[in-house]
Amino acid sequence: MTTDPTATHRLLLDQLAAFIEESEQILADWDAYSDQHSDLDGWPHDETAYGLRASHRDADTWCSFNRVRHGAKALLATAGAQLHKLPASRVQSRWAWQLSTLDDALDQLAALQEQWLQTREALPPSAVPGTEVYDDALAERNAEAWAYLNEWSLHGQTVLGIHAAAQDEVPSRTTPGVPSRAPAAPVQPSKAPGVRR
Repeated sequence: MTTDPTATHRLLLDQLAAFIEESEQILADWDAYSDQHSDLDGWPHDETAYGLRASHRDADTWCSFNRVRHGAKALLATAGAQLHKLPASRVQSRWAWQLSTLDDALDQLAALQEQWLQTREALPPSAVPGTEVYDDALAERNAEAWAYLNEWSLHGQTVLGIHAAAQDEVPSRTTPGVPSRAPAAPVQPSKAPGVRR
């Protein structure tokens, strides 16, 4: 991973955006499955198959979030700092609450991960991925994590929204391919570079 803080933050934002998109698709697929495999009262036609499919949903959501999980605290810290610098006219009233919700969910995910690591250490040497005892313990971690992962799916866009608002407040800078807004010294006529938007 790059050591440039700006590039690292940009990568984390991209990973968060990818998680949000993937988690929405995972949930849509689950909703479609649930609608097709349960009765009008919401009871599954086959509880075993339904449970396995829910476990698959939980695991997929954990795997998707795992790419951003280690940098999520940094994302929240940066979003919080950006939020405090924004003018009141640019702030949505729900943003502070959503950041707090994300932080609480992240703490719960960290606790569940620590509990899983301790459980895994206590398993017998024969308990490896693919064995019932290992897979059941992992599925339990994923199931307990799903509600907190869903909070990130629902409210993670807040981090992206705050970042976008903060970028709108940054004075324009000269970047490659984009002319400065400052008056330029007179030059010989030549073809002006295009402005990217």
